[in-house]
Amino acid sequence: MAKKIADQLVEALEKAGVKRIYAVTGDSLNEVNEAVRKNGKVSWIHVRHEETGAFAAAAEAELTGKLACCAGSSGPGHVHLINGLYDAQRSGTPVLAIASTLPSYEFGTEYFQETNTIKLFEDCSYYNQVATTAEQFPRMLQGAIQAAISSRGVGVIGLPGDLAASEAQIPVSSPQPFATRQRVCPSQKEIEELADLLNNADKITIYCGIGAKDAHKELVELSQILKAPVAYSFKSKMEIQYENPNEVGMTGLLGMPSGYYSMHEAEVLLLLGTDFPYESFMPTNNTIVQVDINPNRLGRRAKVKMGLCGDVKDTLEALIPLAHSKINDSFLREQLNHYEKVIKHLRESAQIKGKTDKIQPEYVISVVDELAAHDAVFTVDTGMTCVWGARYLQATGKRKMLGSFNHGSMANAMPQAIGAALAYPGRQVVALCGDGGISMLLGDLATIVQYKLPIKLIVFNNRSLGMVKLEMEVAGLPDWQTDMYNPDFSRIALSMGMPGYNVSEPDDVMPTLVTAFDTKGPVLVNIMTDPNALAMPPKIEFNQMFGFAQTMYKLMMEGRSQEVRDTIETNLKHWKEVF
Repeated sequence: MAKKIADQLVEALEKAGVKRIYAVTGDSLNEVNEAVRKNGKVSWIHVRHEETGAFAAAAEAELTGKLACCAGSSGPGHVHLINGLYDAQRSGTPVLAIASTLPSYEFGTEYFQETNTIKLFEDCSYYNQVATTAEQFPRMLQGAIQAAISSRGVGVIGLPGDLAASEAQIPVSSPQPFATRQRVCPSQKEIEELADLLNNADKITIYCGIGAKDAHKELVELSQILKAPVAYSFKSKMEIQYENPNEVGMTGLLGMPSGYYSMHEAEVLLLLGTDFPYESFMPTNNTIVQVDINPNRLGRRAKVKMGLCGDVKDTLEALIPLAHSKINDSFLREQLNHYEKVIKHLRESAQIKGKTDKIQPEYVISVVDELAAHDAVFTVDTGMTCVWGARYLQATGKRKMLGSFNHGSMANAMPQAIGAALAYPGRQVVALCGDGGISMLLGDLATIVQYKLPIKLIVFNNRSLGMVKLEMEVAGLPDWQTDMYNPDFSRIALSMGMPGYNVSEPDDVMPTLVTAFDTKGPVLVNIMTDPNALAMPPKIEFNQMFGFAQTMYKLMMEGRSQEVRDTIETNLKHWKEVF
């Protein structure tokens, strides 16, 4: 029997190192599904929603650094992929999306489920084409895979159902992709100019993004030479924080005062591999130097005096021999002392357990951090759960943390945990979910059970869209339509086939989580956290304080004075550090 295009596709995926395809089968994907069945080396992961599949593939690719694959059939399946593919593209993870389509002879006729895949995926991919002939397909597939790997993003290959079933042709293109690792370093003159600037400055702060993840050894060495505190982004926390004696925490919406002040009080701020987007947290009165492998990012977020295109590790290896060891460490000691006060404050906050149905989320996340494995993989939902993870989960050098850090999507934690658990079957995977996030894709709890993935799902159930509520309050708006009418998540878990627990009492948090972490298979723990627990950023504008006061007044006028009292009581201790 002649080889079909679908068989050619699956063989190419196998050669590219793809282990699985996340998809919902049907219609134009059926030939691909059959090819996977016959191949036996690539697995088909039957998710309940294509968005879950795209998020899971992106998580797998981010953790392994290798190509991952998802698929969607015809129009609805394509549209469902979009959110997860945007996240993959913006996170820089190599993902191949198979967009199977209606028969090619029906193109342009407004046929059932027709979508224009070229327009649809244009903004979230580096390669995006539709094959219509057997001669085209292998070359386009090779191009999509190579683009995803080399550019670290999404490659989309459109595959009509009739083409998938047709006879394959011998390709003229390479049968396998090529992983590339080039040395990218600024010129010697630029390195010397940077060294001169750093050698003549007394107060230097280093701020690291995920682009510095492979340069941990070098940046720690440079920080000790320069006596410079090291701050970092949330996305890079697990890569930068561990075994780093000069670290002073994060800045930004989820950050801490110590990271913020270290950056603002420095004479020179050295940005390494970061595209930090929040300009209100970026200093304006000091000298800023930026090093990034993507030259298009230089200077677009801050008034940079010196912009250098280079891989962070390569750049620091060239810079360190020219850096002079500083004797005066007063600036560093000042920032470390400030950070120690922040850490003390966080520890004190984590000791407050809360009350019935109003458990303090800081306490919950501190228990999770204590119980989780040394090499655990955490996934965090966008919103308040992200805040608690940012502030309380500690790096070990082995732990990983995934989130929708660039795209900012809700409902990412559980799907990403699926990809993480399949990529690292021997590692503990903990999904930290908001009640708003997990509600969106509840159906894929069945996927976790079906594939026996030992994911621990911790639901921070504050019965609200917590981050949205805070956004409205600091804007002077009474929170409205942020309340969540939730089902009993533990009973849903039980009905799906996994153990589920409800926690309403603070004293039950520790024993229930111990039980969950000791359980071999998947577990869901639904914890009733305080809806009035807020997280203030390290920098508070006057208009935010004024807006919050306006909100409290409006709530009192609406007869919600008890809510005002609860909010103030819950957060008063936490606000002292910020204000």
